[in-house]
Amino acid sequence: MTYSSGGVRAATDQQVTTRQVTNSGKDRDKNITSLCGSWGSTSKATAIKEIKDGTLSYYVQQPLTSATKVIVVGTWPNEYLRTEPDGQQS
Repeated sequence: MTYSSGGVRAATDQQVTTRQVTNSGKDRDKNITSLCGSWGSTSKATAIKEIKDGTLSYYVQQPLTSATKVIVVGTWPNEYLRTEPDGQQS
């Protein structure tokens, strides 16, 4: 999968809008409550729905590194967001 400002080329050759995450909101237990970037912010629940529906994709990128996809982990009602483990690309 290739990340670019124009979107992600999925296996079906369909364009999916991607958003770079540059910050996240967290609660007192350090659980992610929102994702933020130059595009604005979105709640954890909305981001999970968008990722699962395939309407949006989120990624983080540190300087001089490749992009790392944000994924949904767990099952409802205990779903949460995290980045893909190193070395894995979907």
